[in-house]
Amino acid sequence: MERIVYLNGEYLAESAAKISVFDRGFLFADAVYEVTAVLDGKLIDHEGHLARLERSSKELGIKMPVTGDELMDIQRQLIEKNGLVEGGIYLQLTRGDEGDRDFSYSDEIAPTLVLFTQSRSLIESPKTQTGIKVISFDDIRWRRRDIKTTSLLPACMAKHAAHAAGAEDVWLIEDGFVTEGGSSNAYIVTDDNVLVTRPLSNDILHGITRASLMALAKEMNLTIEERLFTIDEAYQAKEAFISSATTFVWPVVAIDDKPIGSGKPGELALKLRDIYIKTARELAV
Repeated sequence: MERIVYLNGEYLAESAAKISVFDRGFLFADAVYEVTAVLDGKLIDHEGHLARLERSSKELGIKMPVTGDELMDIQRQLIEKNGLVEGGIYLQLTRGDEGDRDFSYSDEIAPTLVLFTQSRSLIESPKTQTGIKVISFDDIRWRRRDIKTTSLLPACMAKHAAHAAGAEDVWLIEDGFVTEGGSSNAYIVTDDNVLVTRPLSNDILHGITRASLMALAKEMNLTIEERLFTIDEAYQAKEAFISSATTFVWPVVAIDDKPIGSGKPGELALKLRDIYIKTARELAV
């Protein structure tokens, strides 16, 4: 059975879903996107993803073609039509198609909206037990990383380099400081159990899972420092981990082949993951 996708108001078999070669998302990566996790057939952190999508589209001047309620219904229908129990929903909103390739664009162009499901195991990920290895890599992305655009070639190249080096991901470095992972936010835990992560700015994506983790950490009375940290400080950390919509929390056990702490998944990372999943399930819609 073919996967059913959503394209501009229609639910179609994936082989029948087509967009124009002149769509600006294809030609210029003139598009934004979101990935929302699904557990037990329900959406995780939906409101946060919707708010970020609306912000990203507003920053680029791309019109939202549906309301929040309509988007909720679209996602629920996709979950039902595809029998999705665990995995994610990918959403992409492009500026649209004006019939030819041109750097300039009209403010009246009709946007293109695509959504599709991806079935995968999120809870029983082996990365939770083993942790992941990352390498440091120069951050060559543009300076509006707070907008979740589809301009992901630098991240793709960085992740390819990581895999070639026998690692699972990268930690991107700018001016000597860690910005974030290839598709995740980055954290370290110091010897005195202080949770450190880079503060929100245009330099990093404002992670929805990150926001939830920060709220949970405060409820746990953890000491949190939102500040810059160097890769050398990360080498010396007691723990390190990443967060994203579909990894939730994955421990980092080595950076540039240097073991972090004991070289095994950290206690705080695993605790935060368990609490996040429990809370997210309770609040899922």
